[in-house]
Amino acid sequence: MITYEASDSIAILTINRPQKKNALDLATLKELRTALMNARDDEQVKVIVLTGAGNDSFCAGADLKGGSSSPVSYAEAFFKETDKASEQGLYIRMMDLTDLNIHKPLIAAINGYCLGGGLEIALQCDLKIASDNAIFGLPEAKVASIPAVLGLHRLLKAVPPAHAMKMALTGEPIKAMKALDIGLISDIFTAQDLMPEALKIAQRISSNGPLATQAIKKLSKITGHLSDIDAQQITELYWGILRDTEDRIEGRQAFMEKRAPKYKGK
Repeated sequence: MITYEASDSIAILTINRPQKKNALDLATLKELRTALMNARDDEQVKVIVLTGAGNDSFCAGADLKGGSSSPVSYAEAFFKETDKASEQGLYIRMMDLTDLNIHKPLIAAINGYCLGGGLEIALQCDLKIASDNAIFGLPEAKVASIPAVLGLHRLLKAVPPAHAMKMALTGEPIKAMKALDIGLISDIFTAQDLMPEALKIAQRISSNGPLATQAIKKLSKITGHLSDIDAQQITELYWGILRDTEDRIEGRQAFMEKRAPKYKGK
């Protein structure tokens, strides 16, 4: 249900349930997490691209039709580890990827529907690009629920609050151009050009110093809520960590010699 391809320092993960609009059931979530960990631990991989099979869906959210009632009470499941809790009804915990500690840049190539849990997955990616037929939404309120995987929390950080609240409270979707206008995505391409363009962006990122790109990603996660003084202190520490690395020395040398750098992640 998740296909995995890796070449030229880029891993492509594809949610492969087109007959279900790439909706996420428990088995698919387990495979997705495993594939992400494989990409995380592969030293040859510098950038990860996540997409959906076909042209009409990135991920339409949780597979509600495939769901089942919880075998135990919420209290019993709550104190269990992720895998066990998910088997006891807390499948939403599997959709929160923060515990995987993926420091490599993650690009969402969004083709078609990106709804509910699908948008919550995409919001955890560092870059989001989309095809011109993409549709975004948090429809949970329509089925008397809420975006349970920090969907509202992350959307409020990604776009102006007025747009985030309208999407969450009405449950109504928005189209790709609107998503671009409010800053939810960075680029729009045709369906045919989406993956080639995603790979071009991934290649440009992978040609940079891998330790630097990982540091940039980590800083973006840990400094957003800090004061300027505190954020600067942490930024300085990361700059200091990178300052004497082989890659930074190589980058400066390559710049002076007007050649492409050869980074080793050291």
